[in-house]
Amino acid sequence: MALWAVVIAGGAGTRFWPASTPARPKQLLALGPGSDEPLLLATTRRLRSLVPEARLVVATGAHLGDATRALLPDLPPANLLAEPAPRNTAACIGWAAREIEARDPDAVVCVFPADHAVRDLGAFLEAARAAAALASEGRIVTIGLAPTRPETGYGYIELGEPLPGHARAREVTRFVEKPSREVAEEYVRGGRHLWNGGLVVGQAARMRAAIAAHLPALAEGLDELQAARGRAREEALSRVFPSLPSISIDHGVMERERGLAVVPGDFGWSDVGSWLTAWELAEKDARGNATGGAVVVDSERCLVRSLTTGRPRAIALVGVEDLVVVETDDALLVVRRDRAEDVKLAVDALRARAR
Repeated sequence: MALWAVVIAGGAGTRFWPASTPARPKQLLALGPGSDEPLLLATTRRLRSLVPEARLVVATGAHLGDATRALLPDLPPANLLAEPAPRNTAACIGWAAREIEARDPDAVVCVFPADHAVRDLGAFLEAARAAAALASEGRIVTIGLAPTRPETGYGYIELGEPLPGHARAREVTRFVEKPSREVAEEYVRGGRHLWNGGLVVGQAARMRAAIAAHLPALAEGLDELQAARGRAREEALSRVFPSLPSISIDHGVMERERGLAVVPGDFGWSDVGSWLTAWELAEKDARGNATGGAVVVDSERCLVRSLTTGRPRAIALVGVEDLVVVETDDALLVVRRDRAEDVKLAVDALRARAR
């Protein structure tokens, strides 16, 4: 089994505005727990314990190519896939799998988002290797995450029967969309559901066949890309890729495919999805504040991040609770922690003002 890893690193990260911008989205920022390295760098460092550098592929947007190369100078140039337009994860994963299959027909591909955090590296590697071993037998596998709370912002995977010969693996009964609070609480109590973190593992050839079966228009476009060579390849990429169907791998393939398997993982996973998550992951004082060098008086459960490039200004919080305060060179965000998911509304409003 030749194991390859694909890192999806093309997201916009609007819920981390004003730190995350189109030119420097969240995967290029240091937002993980107790870390000063960007999320993408932390992800690739983690995966180097799973695969050699030569079998690590990063897929990102063309506009982020230079920044990604600067962050990962040792990545082989051919292993950076620059998408000329965002077409969601089915196209991204399909393209990466086809590129890998062309180089290594027997490859097993593990797909990981660039903006996730993992606390227990050993447990992560154990789950990834178990999923890869199962995928080498011809199944498409997902790694399901052990839920720690009744989260309504994630999809879930319903567990089926155990798979003989694989200690922890189970059949996938179905994927469930983001549930209501009551349903999520029932899932956590019942113990038959895992969070769906978008971690996909499968033989490159098996992924190609699944895309052909469920997304024939995407498969046809990827065939055209693979057939092009030399200078014609760049022309085909700029012409064909923006026309590919825009659909997630979950909706386009995983929810339609039969015979899927899931390997449960419990390795301190977080999707680092918003400033609320950043607060949850950060080290805090006795009153629940994660404020760096800010002055905090009679305040509780607040997050302060100063991300200016020049001399930082003094920030003081007095008599407030549950706030997120983020300062950059050209913007200041103040939002209640329980409204952190709505930061993207500010981004939409600024776009409407052409800012």
